[in-house]
Amino acid sequence: MQERIVSAQRQSDDDPQIEVGLRPRSLNEYVGQEKIKEKLTIYIKAALDRGEALDHVLLYGPPGLGKTTLAHIIAWELGVNIRITAGPAIERPGDLAAILTNLGHGDVLFVDEIHRLSRTVEEILYPAMEDNALDIIIGKGPGARTLRLDLPAFTLIGATVRAGMLTSPLRDRFGVVDRLEFYSPAELIQIITRSANILNVQVENEGAALIAGASRGTPRVANRLLKRVRDYAQVKADNIITGKVAEEALKMLQLDSRGLDEIDRRLLIALIEKYEGGPVGLDTLAACISEEPETLEDVYEPYLMQLGFLKRTARGRMVTREVYTYLNLKPRDDDQQKLW
Repeated sequence: MQERIVSAQRQSDDDPQIEVGLRPRSLNEYVGQEKIKEKLTIYIKAALDRGEALDHVLLYGPPGLGKTTLAHIIAWELGVNIRITAGPAIERPGDLAAILTNLGHGDVLFVDEIHRLSRTVEEILYPAMEDNALDIIIGKGPGARTLRLDLPAFTLIGATVRAGMLTSPLRDRFGVVDRLEFYSPAELIQIITRSANILNVQVENEGAALIAGASRGTPRVANRLLKRVRDYAQVKADNIITGKVAEEALKMLQLDSRGLDEIDRRLLIALIEKYEGGPVGLDTLAACISEEPETLEDVYEPYLMQLGFLKRTARGRMVTREVYTYLNLKPRDDDQQKLW
């Protein structure tokens, strides 16, 4: 699958240094997720007042919403170090043991894609989370024995886009569990304005609003679009992002005002023109646009459903009435009977 500029996943051309530079460093700077911020502020202050490590935190939700950024902010607010790894990177129990034994008191261990931990590694993690202890098996066979090592109190922050794939024993060991929600256009405008100041590019309110509208409610997409519109403004418009400049740049990127790209439109039009608006099976629809069914289900459909353009039924996928209005198409008689 080719990389899409509106994808919330990290991409090969995303500059890690720029991404880090755009991240807020404290809860006061962090835009959005107000309920989560309010709770974390209380939990962090209480932990600091008691001199204890913060309880373990699980952050879940769609990619690109700021789970990694929040983990860094939590460590900064606590005044401790953070160690970063990912579930697939911890292949053996010894890898996890090496990480845990090098943590200091109160330090944060951030595990991205925590749902991809292997079962053997996960079982080593249970006593570490509950008892601050590490059980190591020495030897094999009848002579094997267990050695328990004490660990300093630490905070595990897990991040996942699929909380349902976590096993119950692991999920139950997190004291703080929060879901990150998509951002409103007003919040995205704040993020875009802040990022533009860091990138030394001038953006007018109308330009920021157009970029926000095409960002699919996701800060990572907003910052990526801002960088591409900045390039356009630098060459075509004296480095000033006006509403007109943003509109022209998004048109060049083949994005419309709602963040739909060519593939999104092709999927919706195929449903209407070839299958009379649906319902149509996932495999058939995926073959029609030359994509894998898993890609269609995980990458394309969620945003279209969020907009109310697509719905899943027991018989397959169907477009909604809003799609005809948005694409400026008139439903045929057969389509109208399905929609109404």
